[in-house]
Amino acid sequence: MTLFEQAAELREAGTGIVVMPNGLRALDALGLAEDVRRYDMQAGHWGLRDRLGRPLLVTGLAEAQQVVGMPAMIERAELHRALRAPLPPGVVRTATSVERLEPDLTGVTVISDGEPVARADAVIAADGIGSKLRARLFPGHPGLRRTGRMDLRGMLPRPPGMAPDLLVSQLVDRRNGAMFGLFPVGEDRLYWFTDSRLDGTPPDADEARRQMLSLMADWHPLITELIEATSPADIYVDPIARLAEPLPSFAVGRIALLGDAAHAMPPDLGQGASQAFEDAAALTRHLKGGEPADVTQRLLRYDAERRPSANRIMRAASRQSRLTSQTGVKAWLRDTLLRAVPSRLAARQLAALWHA
Repeated sequence: MTLFEQAAELREAGTGIVVMPNGLRALDALGLAEDVRRYDMQAGHWGLRDRLGRPLLVTGLAEAQQVVGMPAMIERAELHRALRAPLPPGVVRTATSVERLEPDLTGVTVISDGEPVARADAVIAADGIGSKLRARLFPGHPGLRRTGRMDLRGMLPRPPGMAPDLLVSQLVDRRNGAMFGLFPVGEDRLYWFTDSRLDGTPPDADEARRQMLSLMADWHPLITELIEATSPADIYVDPIARLAEPLPSFAVGRIALLGDAAHAMPPDLGQGASQAFEDAAALTRHLKGGEPADVTQRLLRYDAERRPSANRIMRAASRQSRLTSQTGVKAWLRDTLLRAVPSRLAARQLAALWHA
C-alpha cells in the first residue's frame, strides 16, 4: 500500500473538526478511534439560538447521547496525528501529485509529472473537494458549485470564567442569514465558525474577520469578543461549495472515490469527516481478503453500500444550509416553529442528525 501526498510534508494545521457518532463507529471498525474518543464532548446542552443567544431549539446532549452516543470535537492536527500514527514507515510518499490514472484489465498505473510512479490492483482517490481525479473519471459531471456563502473559522484558548451557556451552540440572524457556531475542544480550547453571504471572490482572513466583526457587532457580546481574541494566524476562510449533483458512481473499474472527492457537501451537518470514515470502513471491509481479479466487483459493492447513504446526507446538508440561512418572513416562521418544538422531540431530532 502507498499513499501519495502532493504537499512536501504532511501538514498539521487548521482549526477544529467534529467527528459524529457514526464517524466514531467507523473509526472503531478501523481500529483508529481510541485517541479520537478522548475528545468526546461532555454532556451539557446543544442549542440553536438567535443572534442574541436566546434559545430557539435547545436540548440536553445526554438525551441524544443515550440514543446514538456523543460526537468528538478534536483539533485537525490531533486528528491527523491519530490517523497516521499506525502507518508503517515508507507508506506515505510526499511531494507526489497524481495527475492521472491509467487503468487496464489487470491493474492501474499511477502517473505523476508525466511518469508512472506505481502500479496497483486498486486505487482509492481521496484528493478532496476539488478532486482532479474525479473530473477525469467523470468528464461530463458539472463538478463543484459554490453555495454563495463563506466559512470563517478559528481556534483560541477558552477565556477564564466563561459562562457555559453558549457552548455547543449555533446562533442565527434572520435579518441576513448569518450564523455563528461555538464548540469546546478539550477542556481549554474553543472552536468557532461563521457562515455568511459571499459575493464574488472570498476576502483574505484579515478582511473576512473585519467583515464578521462588523456584521455581528450587535450580536451577543461574547461573539465579537471571541473573534477579536483569535490570533489572525489561527483564522481560516473558504467559500462553501458542494457537488452540483450526485455522482453516478463512487467506483469506476478498479478506481474508487472516497470522502469529499465522492460527496462534497456543505458543512452544516458536520458530517464531512464522518462520511469519509464510513467510506474507509466500507472499503476496508469489501476489499479485505480479496484477489486482484475480484477488485472490480468488490468496489461495485462498496458503491452500492455507500453511495445511497452518502448522497442522502449530502442532500440533507444542503437542506440544513438553506434552513439556517433563511431571511425575512421565512426565517421568522422558522424561529417561531423551532421555539415550539418540545425538548424531547428536539433530542430525537439531534440524535437523527448525529446518527446520519
